[in-house]
Amino acid sequence: MSISSTIKSIQDIMRKDVGVDGDAQRIGQLVWMLFLKIFDDREQEWEMFNEDYRSPIPEPLRWRRWAADPEGMTGDELKDFVDNMLFPGLQQLQPRGDDTRGVVIRNVFEDAYNYMKSGQLMRQVINKLQDGIDFNTQDDRHQLGDMYEQILKDLQSAGNAGEFYTPRAVTEFMVNRVDPKLDEIVMDPACGTGGFLTCTIEHKRARYVKTPEDEQTLQRSIHGVEKKPLPHLLATTNLILHGIEVPSQIRHDNTLARPLISWGPRERVDVIIANPPFGGMEEDGIETNFPQAFRTRETADLFLTLFIHLLKEGGRAAVVLPDGFLFGEGMKTRLKEKLLTECNLHTIVRLPNGVFNPYTGIKTNLLFFTKGRPTDAVWYYEHPYPEGVKNYSKTRPMKVEEFQTEIEWWGDERDGFAAREETEQAWKVGIEEIQARHYNLDIKNPHQGEQISHDPDELLATYARQQAEIQELRDQLKTILGDALGHSNQETATPDQAAQQDPLKEEQQA
Repeated sequence: MSISSTIKSIQDIMRKDVGVDGDAQRIGQLVWMLFLKIFDDREQEWEMFNEDYRSPIPEPLRWRRWAADPEGMTGDELKDFVDNMLFPGLQQLQPRGDDTRGVVIRNVFEDAYNYMKSGQLMRQVINKLQDGIDFNTQDDRHQLGDMYEQILKDLQSAGNAGEFYTPRAVTEFMVNRVDPKLDEIVMDPACGTGGFLTCTIEHKRARYVKTPEDEQTLQRSIHGVEKKPLPHLLATTNLILHGIEVPSQIRHDNTLARPLISWGPRERVDVIIANPPFGGMEEDGIETNFPQAFRTRETADLFLTLFIHLLKEGGRAAVVLPDGFLFGEGMKTRLKEKLLTECNLHTIVRLPNGVFNPYTGIKTNLLFFTKGRPTDAVWYYEHPYPEGVKNYSKTRPMKVEEFQTEIEWWGDERDGFAAREETEQAWKVGIEEIQARHYNLDIKNPHQGEQISHDPDELLATYARQQAEIQELRDQLKTILGDALGHSNQETATPDQAAQQDPLKEEQQA
């Protein structure tokens, strides 16, 4: 049975369990089991090449001891073992010395859950994993990587869990344009399921890894932080699938919870590639970790402030941000001024609707910038739909080949992108014009006429805005008419009436 069929049959078994509710829980349940199975397969490899290897997992809790035997524990016995021994044991794991593997395992299980209620169904799932996947065979490893990508795509239809998945085409393009070198530290401070980091691993291996020493340099260069338990589990497993032996640099934490000034010069990084959660709000108090001028509870804005701070001089970034950031005012204006003053925001790629469907229909942009010198001009590139496509969907997602035109147009930052030319899709805006617009970066394509939108979300937003404007005009008109009517009544009133309206005058007349 293929790995794809194995995973599908496992999900079918889980659907029978009354404790597993929805895609997000099914994926979470599958991945902690998959993590332990893959880790056990890797341990077999480490034991083969290192006689002194000692597992960080206590012997009774190792996959091979409680799960590998198809005739082993099942029913209530298995359920009791998982709930009362396995999970508490791994969540309270005390690593030996500087054993980073033990820390990784404890962090992975810190907020993981066993949702399954039936020990018999759990045994069926375990047997499918044991028989259907061998991570130490090259073919299975490759298939499992592809299948894991499909599991992550399934998150898009799993409610809010979809916020952690950025389409593969977007991650590949962003990494390709930033081009992280072998020894450059790459960080995603809101790494979700690890998509940007795994793309970076593949990019570095394909271009720069030539020796075993190069591979070790790569292993040390990947860093990420994710605050929510499910995507952290997914990211850690994802990096193991992509050959990172001990993904200890993937921390389970909230990067924004740390005061900005506490990030010292030694923690600066060469490259940041990220899709910070937009539309979300941080808990009260998080904003106090940032300077007064940049305090907000809006997650994406806080992250961008952090990105600028974390980059080294000459460091490069590629960030996904919504349209609202481009035209936003107030704190957003100050943040955009900081960005364009401290960094060269050289390119904004404007994506069409539907790239992040079905999670969100909000229009998004890819911002590329380099820290160390101010912006002279911003180049815009409006990414079009492929011919014959009116919107993206789960069955018709964006493909990385669509970005080939941008790649051919891109040029080289070292010569100031001298080779770039304006086209029907590309245009350039100088910093003076941007400043005159009060840092409103929402600049439409001058090579195209007024576009008529048929997107339901845009039409509803336009309608709501027009209704608000109409109501505001009505309120103003009522105020004006009310004032005029009151003035008119006062002028035509008899002396007695006027005195009644003004008690002070009545008293003076008396």
